[in-house]
Amino acid sequence: MKAAAFSSIGPPEVLRIMNFEDPQAGPGEVRVKVRSAGVQPADCAVRGTGWTPPPLTLKQPQIVGNEFAGTIDQVGEGVAGFSPGDAVLGWSLLACYAEYVVVSTDQIVRKPESMSWEEAGVLSASGQTAHTALEQLRVGAGDTVLIHAAAGGVGTFAVQIALALGAKQVIGTASERNHDYLRSLGAVPVLYGPGLVDRVREIAPEGVDAALDAAGEEALRASVELVNDRSRVGTIASFEAVPELGVLAIRSQRSQSRLNGLVRLYEQGMLQIHISHAFPLSEAAKAHRLVETGHARGKTVLVID
Repeated sequence: MKAAAFSSIGPPEVLRIMNFEDPQAGPGEVRVKVRSAGVQPADCAVRGTGWTPPPLTLKQPQIVGNEFAGTIDQVGEGVAGFSPGDAVLGWSLLACYAEYVVVSTDQIVRKPESMSWEEAGVLSASGQTAHTALEQLRVGAGDTVLIHAAAGGVGTFAVQIALALGAKQVIGTASERNHDYLRSLGAVPVLYGPGLVDRVREIAPEGVDAALDAAGEEALRASVELVNDRSRVGTIASFEAVPELGVLAIRSQRSQSRLNGLVRLYEQGMLQIHISHAFPLSEAAKAHRLVETGHARGKTVLVID
């Protein structure tokens, strides 16, 4: 099979299309012919710094990617509930920028017919990270929620999931060019940068109940000024500041049930999936360059023929 992989740590250009042996489904596993794969900031960190999600370690050459959608074409021994030809979406760490991926059946769910391949390929990672965060921050009915980097991949999902959970108001930080986009999601936009705390207080004079940082330490420190209960402030971007500030370090907790819940929200019309750019697998390096700007709206996806 062909896959986008790298043999040395470095800039996006180290990603190359390489040939690998076709993987084979073992007991309890299925092989999926991949149609699309989401591009995450974490993928860029793996390629650019050698960081890997625990407990994995790098191999050389190393395939990248951790979310996908495609069609099952091989079923291992003991698999029940899935058959060749089923359209699915799911996740697999350091494996998805490829023509085939092998996964356990508890890492996939069925793709709705109404969901495009591009949409299906970008839901598993950012969607589950956003849902995990809001769950750990105990977001619920009547809350006012602040989401930093609200126009990004995780932020876009977090805004909509918070509203689906019953939040009274969702305030999203973003550059001015993304304010109309945030309004379309149901959020109240606010410009990030100096003066943010005062601007948020003008929007929410009764206070902010919970805050999610997907932007960086400056945003996290602003959140601590705005939210009284630090157990309801969390970050997916500023882990080094967590011990000092006493807030939550949030890491995605993925499960089949969580992903099925997101699919149901999509089917109910409560979750839109926004694709900013789609690239062929051969242009994975270009996709990484875009994501590394930090200005991509919504999600970026690789399309695999």
